[in-house]
Amino acid sequence: MAEGKKVVATNRRAFYNFNILDRIEAGLVLTGTEIRSVRAGQVEIRDAYARPQDGELWLVNAHIAPYSAGNIYNHDPKQPRKLLLHKREIAELTAEVNQKGLTLVPLQIYIKKHMAKVELGLARGKRQYDKRKTIMERDQKLEARRAIQRAV
Repeated sequence: MAEGKKVVATNRRAFYNFNILDRIEAGLVLTGTEIRSVRAGQVEIRDAYARPQDGELWLVNAHIAPYSAGNIYNHDPKQPRKLLLHKREIAELTAEVNQKGLTLVPLQIYIKKHMAKVELGLARGKRQYDKRKTIMERDQKLEARRAIQRAV
């Protein structure tokens, strides 16, 4: 774990459903009750994705639970949240997503230097046979580790 980085939520399913080609760190625009829920670890990003819209990048379908001590100013859990990147980075990502049929998937949300960050993965979806291959490889590695432990 990097210095001053506290991982709040991880999308383990993304590594199963997608081939991750590149990783990008982006800032996350949150309200007061949202950041409190994020710090408490009440975040779910399993079905989330990032979508370019009007020259901006938005995180869609990320569920940040309402803050328990919040009042009438509490937030909507599924609202789209703006991602902070340079214009050049947004333009490059938008071009790749539109031309090559790739997807921007959040891999993890973490707190770094008191700010919420999202690690996005530029990903290509796996076919069913690729997923089976991944499972077989994982099982083979597990069996090899077990065999080594038995031998020692």
